[in-house]
Amino acid sequence: MTRQHNAHHSRSFVRAVSVVAALGMALVAGGVCAAAETKPVPEISHVNLNPDIQLRRMVVRSDHPTGTVLLLHGFPETLYAWNSIALTLAADYEVHAFDWPGYGESTRPSPDKFAYAPADYAKVLKGYIERAGIDKRNLVIYATDIGALPALLAAIDDPAIAKSIIVGDFAPFNRPQYMQERLQGLKDPKSAQKVREAFNKSRDEILANAFTRGLPPSSSYTLSPEFQADMARGWQNGTLTSADAFYHYYSHFTRDQNAFEADLRKLKTPVKVIWGEWDFYIKKEMGIELAQKINAPLQLLPGTGHYPHLQTPQQTVNEVRAAFR
Repeated sequence: MTRQHNAHHSRSFVRAVSVVAALGMALVAGGVCAAAETKPVPEISHVNLNPDIQLRRMVVRSDHPTGTVLLLHGFPETLYAWNSIALTLAADYEVHAFDWPGYGESTRPSPDKFAYAPADYAKVLKGYIERAGIDKRNLVIYATDIGALPALLAAIDDPAIAKSIIVGDFAPFNRPQYMQERLQGLKDPKSAQKVREAFNKSRDEILANAFTRGLPPSSSYTLSPEFQADMARGWQNGTLTSADAFYHYYSHFTRDQNAFEADLRKLKTPVKVIWGEWDFYIKKEMGIELAQKINAPLQLLPGTGHYPHLQTPQQTVNEVRAAFR
């Protein structure tokens, strides 16, 4: 009986040790998995496209990316406009954003070296995609405001530039009647310099109020302090301000709008048009006409102004995800 009892006791002990060991291995494995599935962190760096253009960029990497997203900001923004959206999308995609020349910490060549025109920004976009080594076959571009026309011009030049492009709240055509009064003034060479001076004198007012202008108090929203500080810090970087870059963009705007409209038949890349119904700066009729002319789906966002990605960021996330399906 004693030997049987001891044998039974030994077998029980061995089983207990095995269970503990198995649990320990499971806990260690779980710890490794937890450590491997790291929380995405924005990586801020600089890349040189040529001797005159250096871009500040943000990349948020995914553990298991199923595609790449490139987010293109407008005036008076910087890449920090996309911070929360990029972190959300990084659950499934590698996400890129950069400051356009003239904004944030990207370089600001003199206008005789770089025109700041939509066509020139299109070249910057193409250069960045190549420099970053992005697979264009699985790329979705989301472009707003000054970033949208360059994206479409780049697509006309290279129909394979992306799997899909989402654009909105910009002026693809020379239709001043759809534009806010000060933007009309920028398009007119007779008044453009005065508008430029006014923009430069009202930096603080622009940064405080541009994003919610035209919206009722019930639709108001706030910007992150980090984003606000980055815009203020990056307004002037060298001799040119962001308002100066905006002025130079508009000095070539009509030319590039006309070129785009003349070449619409060459636009083969899938495009979706997103527009805030309450856009104070560019009326929704501009978006409606664009969608009709290029036979693209149109999404009008009720209660939304000129910056849907800031006012309703989850909507932007949803649109990007839908573009990959």
